[in-house]
Amino acid sequence: MHLFKQLTRISLFKNVASFAEEMQIDERDFILAARAVFEKYFAPLNLPAQVVFRSDYGKSEPTDRMTDALITDFNKSGCNRIVAIGGGSVIDMAKVLMIKDARKTESIFLREVPIVKGYKLIAVPTTCGAGSEVSPVSIVSLTRKGTKVGLSTEEIIPDHAALIPQLLEDMPYRVFATSAIDALIHAVEAFLCPKANAYTDLFSEQAIRTILTGFCTLRQTGETGRLNLLEDFLIASNMAGIAFANAGTGAVHALSYPLSTQYHVTHGEACYQFFTAVLHEYQHQNPQGKILRLREILADTLNCGMSDVFILLEDLLDRVIPRQPLHCYGMAEADIESFADNVLASQERLLSQSYCRLNREAIVRIYRSLL
Repeated sequence: MHLFKQLTRISLFKNVASFAEEMQIDERDFILAARAVFEKYFAPLNLPAQVVFRSDYGKSEPTDRMTDALITDFNKSGCNRIVAIGGGSVIDMAKVLMIKDARKTESIFLREVPIVKGYKLIAVPTTCGAGSEVSPVSIVSLTRKGTKVGLSTEEIIPDHAALIPQLLEDMPYRVFATSAIDALIHAVEAFLCPKANAYTDLFSEQAIRTILTGFCTLRQTGETGRLNLLEDFLIASNMAGIAFANAGTGAVHALSYPLSTQYHVTHGEACYQFFTAVLHEYQHQNPQGKILRLREILADTLNCGMSDVFILLEDLLDRVIPRQPLHCYGMAEADIESFADNVLASQERLLSQSYCRLNREAIVRIYRSLL
């Protein structure tokens, strides 16, 4: 039985200059970057690489039309290595470029063409949430189908993850908060996943404890206190990525995708809406399973009793960044049934990895409770 695999080399760099020197960036490198981060930290180095910006392809989270245009530019470039500098959406888009003879995103994600690795990818995360720099997963919205889909395959695992805490310094607080909560969700879902094992649990538990301890500190210090914790959060996000790369995520992610796709809610924020509601549903369905161990870890980290641990977790997260009702994003009562049907039709991979299998009734109940 397969237990664990970590194919990505992980390095921690003090600053951008030391990263560029060790990676030996040259004219055959194709850099896809978040513009603001690149122009502040990388442009002064006058790197000889070919550079494009994620914003050149659209402002929404990745769609197949955006990645199709990116594939066209990469195929014209003649480059033989890819460097992705940005959040999860940047790295997810860059992963598509790793595939040999890539042409159409929809064909790739629907596995209508062979998935063969053709290029190496260096991933440089500029948020502390996605974990995409170590995962075999890329997420895009397929325009024709009107839903997000995931491609999970070893061929798109980045070859090198470069962690540079310096790049998180200018991250807006809201982006920081929703990213870090996304990483927490990755760790928790991986911990509860049926495919979890002793190896993935090590990474999940450490990520959970590090993130929650950091959030407790922020509760005391306020937003600016995060600047002293950026390396901790970046490494915790990376650990959570390793955990879910081997175990998987589940129902929280599945329920978030229709909201994110239809109302353009960012990934981390969308997942946050459903996090504790799904945990309560799991607790209701199977309170004596592994969720019991999760409650012990949360109670120990938050220094509270197990009986009210999910309530105190909700309170802590709301202090980090308040959660909004779903109707604030535009979701209406009429969306509930169609969202549930969308999840059941298109998110089987995630539903099958959940701690408990959520049926349509449970999914509808969660949507309605959060509206």
